[in-house]
Amino acid sequence: MRQKVSFKSGDLKLAGQLELPSGEIKFYALFAHCFTCGKDIAAATRISRALTQQGIAVLRFDFTGLGNSDGDFANSNFSSNIQDLVAAANHLREHFGAPQLLIGHSLGGAAVLAAAEHIPEVSAITTIGAPSDAQHVAHNFKAHLDEINAAGEAKVNLAGREFTIKKQFIDDIAKYDKSHISKLKRALLVMHSPIDATVNISEAEKIYASAKHPKSFISLDNADHLLTNKNDADYAADIIATWANRYVNYDKTKYTAKLNNGSVLVEEKDHVFTQHVSTKEHTWLADEPLKMGGKNLGPDPYEHLLAGLGACTSMTLRMYASHKKLPLEHVKVELEHTRDYKKQDGDAEQGQGVEAITRKITLTGDLTPEQRARLLEIANKCPVHKTLHNNPLVISELVE
Repeated sequence: MRQKVSFKSGDLKLAGQLELPSGEIKFYALFAHCFTCGKDIAAATRISRALTQQGIAVLRFDFTGLGNSDGDFANSNFSSNIQDLVAAANHLREHFGAPQLLIGHSLGGAAVLAAAEHIPEVSAITTIGAPSDAQHVAHNFKAHLDEINAAGEAKVNLAGREFTIKKQFIDDIAKYDKSHISKLKRALLVMHSPIDATVNISEAEKIYASAKHPKSFISLDNADHLLTNKNDADYAADIIATWANRYVNYDKTKYTAKLNNGSVLVEEKDHVFTQHVSTKEHTWLADEPLKMGGKNLGPDPYEHLLAGLGACTSMTLRMYASHKKLPLEHVKVELEHTRDYKKQDGDAEQGQGVEAITRKITLTGDLTPEQRARLLEIANKCPVHKTLHNNPLVISELVE
């Protein structure tokens, strides 16, 4: 779910987007976008929305003079970015809940590192492809620095768009170094790609070296600076959510089912189709697709059933192949549930539905025909397969 918000930073109105989980909110986060970007850039949007799947509400907004926010970008600077972040945090605190997690991408990362001391509720900070200080951004218009210093401003092309950079911006970023990083007194997660062509990974090293524990570093492997690949953004979000969970404050008992191993708890979330599913160690969502009236926030019930059979099949084949030292390189199981309403021999009534699960198994490796045939036999012996074939009783009872 999304909610447009607006708030004042000084005399200017800034535009924001609050991404909300479909169910209960664990805590709030504040996202700062990259230099000259905006709240709707792909990386900010994808990471924010992925975090909502983990119960985290995220506010992202346009800095002064960008996107739908008021003001003139030419008159903004790094100090005004910090002021905007503090104003956004104040708005969250007053109307929703104070942010406990700050996330900053690129120059936004440097901004959240500088703004953290002004937002007391923050206990965790994540930087993504961030420079260690604001002065790093000047390399984007290095060829214009003489003109800016002489004339007071210059037109600069950044990522295909023209911006006016004034001398006041250059003077402002010169005030900031990385000395404040050692005084954060917050948990820090530094995320950076080793092939980032915009902000070299050496900047991540400087941030990490300057910070005090608790601090962590995660490589974003082959991601580009803007995380244009959705898989990279989703990966970053998963890591952020898991890591932050250790440092933020919320009632974790509400999200931890008191279950024995092998037990599952299912509770409805929205009084429609969305369900919160818990085991002793894991939580996720089940739902129906949009065309069925659901929100498509998780697999549907039959997809869960097929996933259980498919996972059990693959695990059983791997265990057998390892035990027999077979050259099985990879297992892929594709499953489909169908209903065949054609009359079958032996049906008690014409038109009686006959259900089937089709399981297509792909075995990769230098296997003999005999080994492949044996592995197919083993697939039919996986525990979940046996349970389905045994037509188990389902015992239901009401609990007071």
